[in-house]
Amino acid sequence: MSFTTSGRLPDHAGARRIAPLVCAVVIGLVALAGCGGSSSKPAYCTARTNLESAITDITSLSPTSGISALEAAFTKIKTDANTVVSEAKSDFPSQTSAIQSSVASLTSAVSALKSNPSAGNIATTTGAAASVVSSFQSFVNTSKSKCS
Repeated sequence: MSFTTSGRLPDHAGARRIAPLVCAVVIGLVALAGCGGSSSKPAYCTARTNLESAITDITSLSPTSGISALEAAFTKIKTDANTVVSEAKSDFPSQTSAIQSSVASLTSAVSALKSNPSAGNIATTTGAAASVVSSFQSFVNTSKSKCS
């Protein structure tokens, strides 16, 4: 037992009321410290994830989805790719240039497909889409250490 200078036992009721508050503050600080790692990642890491999702989403399209659904999916890819390029071009100029070039080719191919859905234009669009995936994969591999 401990006694205060007045000879009385200390009031632990106040300490019991403060303890949950102290615990909450400590838990909050630990949570913030845990989040510190993710906020230190470059902005292009989130853009990279968004582009990856857009590319993956296109696989959910079926032949009956129609050209307008395909065009909407490619528009999303184009938008997300432009974000990746603008946010990562200073760190990864070669990879972002390849993404930009392949997306431009894909945009042209989709436009041609929309106006003339022929077997040749389907093949061109497929090749252009594969080029986007390849250039994006190169960027993912190169930026992996910064976004992990």
